[in-house]
Amino acid sequence: MTKIDFRKIDKPFYSGKVGRWDRLAVPEMSFLAIDGRGDPGGPAFAAAIAALYAVAYKVKFARKAAGTEDFTVGPLEALWWAEDMADFQPGSGGRERWQWRAVLRMPGDIGPDAVEAARAVAAKALAKKPAPACDAATLARVAPLRFAEGDCLQTLHVGSYLDEAPVLARLHGEVIPGLGLRPAGLHHEIYLSDPRRTAPEKLRTILRQPVAPAEG
Repeated sequence: MTKIDFRKIDKPFYSGKVGRWDRLAVPEMSFLAIDGRGDPGGPAFAAAIAALYAVAYKVKFARKAAGTEDFTVGPLEALWWAEDMADFQPGSGGRERWQWRAVLRMPGDIGPDAVEAARAVAAKALAKKPAPACDAATLARVAPLRFAEGDCLQTLHVGSYLDEAPVLARLHGEVIPGLGLRPAGLHHEIYLSDPRRTAPEKLRTILRQPVAPAEG
């Protein structure tokens, strides 16, 4: 049986070159998603990610047991925003006000029923653990989501997440206006490296920004 690996079949959406912003059209995709607010280094974010992966792997195992096409659980992705974008400036102290939507890509035929069944199995497994990484209320926030970003600019950032600010400043101050465009969606990051096993200076992250014509 074949296994779906999104990083291989959709390579342009998971690759880029440092210092170069590529323009690409991102079609509608399916995800598991969980929304939240606060410092990404805090316990709420960690619990949300644990819940997201718990449900994702239960979906995967259920498909495999049913003889349905298997898939590789892909890299963590997140969309970021804030009511005041100044909260993203280094040293602003605004990390507690950051809002985020963490997502994991899923095959397009996975619907709400499959997610609900996977959540129920994950909740039972969670109840047996003496020190679970998340609680049932967090698991309940994981939901299926489909969205298309359309016209986007994308680059590869290598280095600490804290060093993204100059890259994004150039994007918004030079690249986007230089192409006659404007931001038209949420800042999107795809984490190709595992920060638990990778030195900060070697982290590989896809940075993506949906755009639209500046006029029109």
